[in-house]
Amino acid sequence: MRHFFIPFIIASICFYGCKNTEKHQHDHSTTEAHALHEHAHESHAHDSHAEEAHDHDAHNHDAHGHEEATVHPAETAHSDEIIFTKAQAAKTDFEVKEIQPGTFQHIIKTSGQILSAPGDESVIVATNNGVISYADNKLAAGQAVKQNQALFYIASKHLGEGDYYARTEANYKQAKAAYDRAETLIKDRIISEKDFETARLNYQNAKIAFEAIAGKSSDQGVGITSPLNGFIKNINVKDGEYVTTGQAIATVSQNKKLILQADVSEKYYPYLNSINNANFKTPYDDRVYTLQELSGKLLSIGKSARENSFFVPVTFELDNRGEIIPGSFVEIYLLSYPMENVMSIPVSALTQEMGYFYVYRQLDEEGYQKQEIKIGANNGKEVQVLSGLKPGDRIVTRGAYQVKMASATTAIPGHSHEH
Repeated sequence: MRHFFIPFIIASICFYGCKNTEKHQHDHSTTEAHALHEHAHESHAHDSHAEEAHDHDAHNHDAHGHEEATVHPAETAHSDEIIFTKAQAAKTDFEVKEIQPGTFQHIIKTSGQILSAPGDESVIVATNNGVISYADNKLAAGQAVKQNQALFYIASKHLGEGDYYARTEANYKQAKAAYDRAETLIKDRIISEKDFETARLNYQNAKIAFEAIAGKSSDQGVGITSPLNGFIKNINVKDGEYVTTGQAIATVSQNKKLILQADVSEKYYPYLNSINNANFKTPYDDRVYTLQELSGKLLSIGKSARENSFFVPVTFELDNRGEIIPGSFVEIYLLSYPMENVMSIPVSALTQEMGYFYVYRQLDEEGYQKQEIKIGANNGKEVQVLSGLKPGDRIVTRGAYQVKMASATTAIPGHSHEH
């Protein structure tokens, strides 16, 4: 019986061991599976977290990019900035000024003429009939001359009426002799007072005529001289032409005093009494002159329009410093009543494109910006600014054209200096 239980016990022990082994293997498999499941779950969570983090980063990046896109225009507010360096400015006549409101005078723009002042020029006339010749073959308008300088000769030797100088001298000698004789006879009352006065008058006339040409005779004829220092304004005769007594030969001008005569439309007549000054622009040098720099002054304002004209004359007198041509037609800017608190800039600051006006505003030391403006009255030197600028703006007043040329190559889109 004991032998029977021993194998049974052994078999039971073996069976129990197998069960434990299977259970252990099952538990181990279950544990590994659970671990794998947990690992997969963690991986999935990690991947999801990574995706969320990636999405979050992408979202932040987009938001940041949006912020940059929003901030960027503020940083590049002057995307049309023009770079004009100090080195470039040093090579040209360049100037930048700050503009502020000030006084600006109302303008009446018109036209007129520069004339010689009365007494400032003299017309030379022929002293006798004859054939004229130039004292100098190079004689021409514009040539400087001195007082008593011989300019022309008038010869009459070969004319039927005879030599003028010889006749004038003979008449003078004859009249003088008759007068001397009359003086003796009147003392003894041999001749009447009337005859004596006639003899004296003849003598005085002959003397005046002879003294006018005395010392001026030569083989070329009677000399015609300049009455003053100045220059020849014009010559009215040709060399070898026949002239008669009193005929205008030439005009000599001192060119020291000039008359500026403005022709003003009748519609401005109510404003004429407020005119006190003027600027004018010449066509030959495109320069604007002011009466202040030429010691000018207002002479008269017309009270009526000229005959067969709709213009009222306004006349100024000024000094000529050798740069103004008498007889030339000019543009005139009449200065009238003042206007206060007006923004104005030099005309040299303006550039024009397609009928629009622009200036160049300084942003920093080497940065400039093209600015459109609207302009008003123009006095030739300065122009009124109606819009486009504000007090304190610094603009290019000389050298604007150079900045304009630089804008074709140096405008940097998106470029920004720190201002």
